[in-house]
Amino acid sequence: MKRFLPMLILAAAACSAPMVTNRSAKDQVLKAEKDFNDLAAAKGLAEAFYTFADDNAIIKREHDTLIVGRDNIRNYYSNPKYKDTNVSWKPDFVDVSSDGTLAYTYGKYVWTSKGPDGKPVEFGGVFHTVWKKQKDGSMKYVFD
Repeated sequence: MKRFLPMLILAAAACSAPMVTNRSAKDQVLKAEKDFNDLAAAKGLAEAFYTFADDNAIIKREHDTLIVGRDNIRNYYSNPKYKDTNVSWKPDFVDVSSDGTLAYTYGKYVWTSKGPDGKPVEFGGVFHTVWKKQKDGSMKYVFD
């Protein structure tokens, strides 16, 4: 019995989810945020929000509307009213689960669009994004 318990503990530890280094996991999420932001600037909102969405992603938008699924998110941002709209953001905070499979970020964003007079209208706010590690190792958002 004295040998069985330590062996059982070692076996259980070997079967548990691997620990990831917190810094490398946070860096991966921050890179995903930056790549997401850069793609939005280069290719537009529809392409960026589609590319970085998990298949079952949800975004919460105006009047507490929930848009569910990558294709619906792309369709939402394909509306012509978003054609000349830009958004930029940068996380102020990131945290990652101990196994590196889930993370969340929050920070400030700036939304720029054309007003009725054709001049840029800018407003800002705070975003909160939940990220999930995919089977291929990449991070995709599940809630924004």
